[in-house]
Order: sequence, then C-alpha cells, then structure tokens
Amino acid sequence: MKENHPASRTAAFAYRVFQGALIGLGAVLPGISGGVLCVIFGIYKPVMELLSNPIRHFKTHVPRLIPVIIGMGIGFLGVANVLAFLLERYPDPSVCVFVGLIGGMLPSLWREAGEQGRTKGSYIALGVAFAALLALLGGLSMASVTIVPNFGWYLFCGFCLALSVIAPGMSFSTLLMPLGLYTPFIDGIGHFDFSVLIPGGIGALVTVILFAKAVDALFKRFYSVAFHAIVGIVAAATLVIIPFGSFAASAGSCVVNLVCLAAGVAAALALDRFNSRFPKEL
Repeated sequence: MKENHPASRTAAFAYRVFQGALIGLGAVLPGISGGVLCVIFGIYKPVMELLSNPIRHFKTHVPRLIPVIIGMGIGFLGVANVLAFLLERYPDPSVCVFVGLIGGMLPSLWREAGEQGRTKGSYIALGVAFAALLALLGGLSMASVTIVPNFGWYLFCGFCLALSVIAPGMSFSTLLMPLGLYTPFIDGIGHFDFSVLIPGGIGALVTVILFAKAVDALFKRFYSVAFHAIVGIVAAATLVIIPFGSFAASAGSCVVNLVCLAAGVAAALALDRFNSRFPKEL
C-alpha cells in the first residue's frame, strides 16, 4: 500500500494515536518511562526538538505530532483511575505485568543504544548508572521515607514526570513510590483534582523549559554513552520494583506473578514486532 494512499494515511494516523496512548500510559505506569517509548517508536528526536525550541519547530513538528499528542492525553488521563484501582486491589500482579513489559522492551532499547556504536565509555556509563540508581532507590526503600503530599511535593512530582519524558529511562514512579507520593499523585490526576494538577503541571512545565535543551544537546553529542546509561537506569529501576516477597509467599501467588510477567514480556515483544512494520521517524 502506497504511503500517500488515503487508507495508508488513515492507518498511519491511527497508529500514531496508538503510539501516543502507549507513551501516555508509560508515563504513569510504575517503572516505565514515556521517554523510553518515544525512543523505541522513533519519535524522541522530533519531540525533543519541539520542546527545546518550540518557536522554531512549531509549524513543522506540531502537525506531525498531533496524533501522538492526542494519544498521550488519552493514555495518560484515561488510565489513571484504572491504574490506581489495580495497584490498590492487585498490587503485586500489576507490578509484575509492568516488569514484564519493561523486560520485553529492553532488547529494543539495547538496539537503540548501539545505533551509533558502543565504546568502553558506553559500558562504563551503563554500569555506573545501574549501580548509582540501585544504591539510591535501595537506600530510600531501606529508610522507609514517608512524606505528606502538599503543593511543594506535587511540584516535585511534576518535575519527575517531565524528566521521565525528556530523559528516557527516568521513570518518575521509581522516585515517587519510595517516597509515598506515587499513589496520591496518580489518584489526583485520575480524579482531576486541581490541587494536584496545578502544581504538577507547573513543575512539569518549568522542568521542560529549564532542561529540555540541555538534555537534547547531551544526547546529540554523547549518544552512545547517554543511551547506555539509560539502559543501566531502566535495569536498576526494574529490579527494585520486582515484588520478590510475593513470589515466596505461596505457590499460588508465585504462579500468578509468573503468568503476569510472561504476559507483559509477550505484549512488549508483540508491540516491538508490530512497531517494526511502520516507519520510525514522523
């Protein structure tokens, strides 16, 4: 089917909406980064160009990104209530599905990391990023830090959310869950609570303004090193959220968790195969 055929254009538009929905979904799911999905889908570059210089790229990039933006809104807002419910009622199986999704996406992320070759510095960056994040998240978990949410902390939530898009691999949930901020933040988004949405939106906007250009320049100049660091970050964040205690609790819970893990991996691999049928650049 030719690319300029109406049916082909419609299919491409629908697929971009679907990609956007997955990116929005990934932005709120524990352990998954919306930025990683942007990388895997080949739309990270135009997104970062638009965020780092919106005036220059508005006319050229916004029309192409409209279906992705629509999908992101659907995925981000539409899933929040469902996610809060599942995490409350079925926390361990839900997290296992998320872990499986991340594990299944790691091969795609590894391919992206090596797109411009691998150097000794690339592997060092991977190891250092893995060890540093594992130590940080492990320390927060051992300290059992609990914070009462307020305007300032929801600003921080917005900062982490934006960072998970502009810095692939940085899942905001991995920072918020140990602090006890993830569930109230997601619950507030799902219920359109403006006491959560306003500070969260402000924090996200300020983060994009301050860091988008710097992050874009970093990945343009040090692509291999930066993306291998991302692989280390994703691996460490995934390892931390695995509910090991639930696997040992009983044979039944272990089987359920393993099935959920396998389902997540299968879904991610199927998505990767499906995604390969479409052009990666917008």
